[in-house]
Amino acid sequence: MIEIDGSGGGGQVLRTVIGLSALMQEPVKLFNIRTNKPMGKHGIRPQHLMGVKIVREFCDAVVHGLEEGSTDLQFTPKKLEVNSGKIDIGTAGSVTLLLQTLFPILIFTKKPVSLEITGGTEVKWSPTVQYYKSVTIPLINKLGAKFELEVIKHGYYPKGGGKIKIESKPARKLRPWNCQNRGEIKSIYVESVCGDLPKSIAKRQAESALRLLQYHFPKTKSSIIYKNTNTLSKGSSCTCYAVCENSVLGSSYLGERGLKAETVGREAAEELVKSIERGACLDKYMADQILPFLALADGKSTVLIEGATDHVVTNVKVIEKMLPVKFQVKGKAISVDGIGWK
Repeated sequence: MIEIDGSGGGGQVLRTVIGLSALMQEPVKLFNIRTNKPMGKHGIRPQHLMGVKIVREFCDAVVHGLEEGSTDLQFTPKKLEVNSGKIDIGTAGSVTLLLQTLFPILIFTKKPVSLEITGGTEVKWSPTVQYYKSVTIPLINKLGAKFELEVIKHGYYPKGGGKIKIESKPARKLRPWNCQNRGEIKSIYVESVCGDLPKSIAKRQAESALRLLQYHFPKTKSSIIYKNTNTLSKGSSCTCYAVCENSVLGSSYLGERGLKAETVGREAAEELVKSIERGACLDKYMADQILPFLALADGKSTVLIEGATDHVVTNVKVIEKMLPVKFQVKGKAISVDGIGWK
């Protein structure tokens, strides 16, 4: 049984470990889960429970310690079988964080799978569903995955109620990816959404983001999409992304009570500007998300990231415990010889 210290990295460690455990059919024991967090926030949180429960159903796993506040979790997978169906996370649990757990499993299913997932589509401390659709999925698909994401309904905290459909076709193997030069920026996009609020808020967010992006990149083609939609709870978000010759970089920001729409748009745009100016092929959010897929790919990958953040370092350590790989970090370049899982 693989034993992993879960004191660093928060929920990301849990998501990476459970996804790879189910895929590899390797039992794992996580200890000290989130014990680096402030008192009262140690252990498994409610938003983590559903992800583990869903994967448990997919692989008929025997699980010990799956309860709120538990700092130890033992997960023993059996036969992995994923069928199409519906998943309700409950309230505003993040659909994109659930996808982080499921993606390694879905890539290597033996048949096409379609899942309809209900929960929060734009939630604090998680990528927006627009970021996932426009940044995460295109990049993972570059490696040979075959994902399609449809946003059916948006959902915000606290009631959630958002709905997405994720479709996956089997991939025989993942290709390695070498990207140390992202190439020219072909176009920049801004997507602004508000739920149960005037459409003018979404427009102000989008226009604020666009102004800043056009100021920094006046010669680059740019466009905006904004809309309001019916949701169970009020909320808004602004997602920006730059499509480059060899990669995609993105950012997002959530609106909240008392925060001007212009501030939401500007914050989202400023984050993207920083990512572009740092010269990396991946933004800081995508850098640690893509690592499991590079480790599973068939051959050596090297990508240029913004830097080895705590999230990147933690995820590297976890993946190296789960898989027979060794990452190399030289400056801002991170490399790994993937195992060619199939």
